[in-house]
Amino acid sequence: MTNRLMGDGMTKLQLLIKKRNIKQRELAKQLGISNSALSLIVNGKSVPTLKVALKIARAVNMTVEDLWGDLIE
Repeated sequence: MTNRLMGDGMTKLQLLIKKRNIKQRELAKQLGISNSALSLIVNGKSVPTLKVALKIARAVNMTVEDLWGDLIE
């Protein structure tokens, strides 16, 4: 199961990172995960563990449901 793409072919997390000008490498470091692991999550090729999903959501001031809620519908 992967993150659904938005209308322009980007995941919600990709759009958020682009819109807020977040540096992916810095976010990965802040989260305590590798940049390659974060890249897979951001690109919708991997679903994060609950622990990582919570860390990402907190780091971008959103809820897990806002970022990945479409996966449980």
